[in-house]
Amino acid sequence: MMEFTGQVALVTGAGRGLGRAYAEGLARRGAFVVVHDVGAAGDGTGRDPGVAEAAAERIRRRGGRAGAACGPIDTREGCNRLVGGILAEHGRLDILIHNAGWVGYQAIEALTPDFLDRMLRLGIDAPLWLAQAAWPAMRRQRHGRILLTTSDRAIYPAYAQPGLAAYAAAKMAAIGLVNILACEGEAEGILVNAVSPVARTRMWGVSGEADDLRPEAVAPGALYLVSAACRASGWVLRAANGHFVATRAVEAEGVDYPGDIRGIAAADAEAVAAAWPVIATAPSEPRPARRDPRAGPADGPMAA
Repeated sequence: MMEFTGQVALVTGAGRGLGRAYAEGLARRGAFVVVHDVGAAGDGTGRDPGVAEAAAERIRRRGGRAGAACGPIDTREGCNRLVGGILAEHGRLDILIHNAGWVGYQAIEALTPDFLDRMLRLGIDAPLWLAQAAWPAMRRQRHGRILLTTSDRAIYPAYAQPGLAAYAAAKMAAIGLVNILACEGEAEGILVNAVSPVARTRMWGVSGEADDLRPEAVAPGALYLVSAACRASGWVLRAANGHFVATRAVEAEGVDYPGDIRGIAAADAEAVAAAWPVIATAPSEPRPARRDPRAGPADGPMAA
């Protein structure tokens, strides 16, 4: 059985939905879980400290161990306070899952700096500063697991929706963070991945228990990625309805970056235009990818 006994986990956005499913799964398997949630409304505004406490109490009633935190994490200072408090109380931090987020729509002509700033603070600033705050302790432990959240709405053009420019920018940035942090953590025993979840939560406008696409069906993949059993780093795990597939961008065999990307040669714009049907067509039989030493064993509707 996969266990987390003796480990301390921080899960943001853990008062409801996916975050609560992650937190409860970790607690059932022995972790002490810090349930963080500012208690914001669906549009990312407002505060309700009771949300985190209620989720932590629910874990405790079921025999698990949990504490609650509700301080803001949209600044470096806030992230440092949260992680610093955990380290002061528990002496370690083994797992960081950044799940907190919100879905907001503003068409490109209507997009405002305030709207974009709020989205990026939670989607880019928070995971970066939380990871920075947790990194020294994880490095000393020679063990750490960090899991960020991305979205199919950002990754795949087929699932793009009008009005999600700010949201998609934040979710694609999470993949860039994963790539770099996985590289930096390789020698330190710190593994970093992303999950692209699909679940019917309040971000989807759903209240109560959903009949399908439940958060609990995503949680097994998240738990694996933050476990000691996981040796994969730098992956995106698409997770929906109890189904999982790991993906990542890899170079084709034989690429000598950046001098030779094994593309179609073209000397001018006209040549690019003439060759575009070939340039834009994926090969019918992809060339085998190079083996990445960080690679371990080998998402649809709205992803929160």
